[in-house]
Amino acid sequence: MRFVPASAITAEAVATAVDADQGQIVGVHVYVVPRPEGRLVPIVCLVSARNEIDPALLGAVSGEVAIREATAREARELTGYDKGEIAPFGHGRDVRTFMDQDLCQYQWVWASAGSTSAVFRVAPRTLRMLSNAVVTPLAAASWMTTPSGAMDPRQAVRFAS
Repeated sequence: MRFVPASAITAEAVATAVDADQGQIVGVHVYVVPRPEGRLVPIVCLVSARNEIDPALLGAVSGEVAIREATAREARELTGYDKGEIAPFGHGRDVRTFMDQDLCQYQWVWASAGSTSAVFRVAPRTLRMLSNAVVTPLAAASWMTTPSGAMDPRQAVRFAS
């Protein structure tokens, strides 16, 4: 475990503090799936700090239709941690966890140790096992777009076949 300065509140600052690439910083995000009886089912996403979660893609990989990001209060109630402090595992209840496949390219990644000032280094394979995560794409598929943002038709054909 390593302690980072209190001023290191961004992924970029944490990466600098631990001498790592920003992509090696694990962002932990909580999404919820509302159930008819009013209960919320949590989904925890472990994502490379270089990426932004695509909620539609998360819905597709989780098989959930109605999915949204948890509020700060909901995240606290469902994981036991405040936003910004959420550890990748140890939530005190069963949660479905998905892990961004981009984290797997690194030998080591850095994740929150349940505090804004503490992080720990872990191999992605170990993180997957400890969090019981399903490794899947979670980020907007930048490889599916051209520099203008339009879909490259050659790639669409390639993935359609």
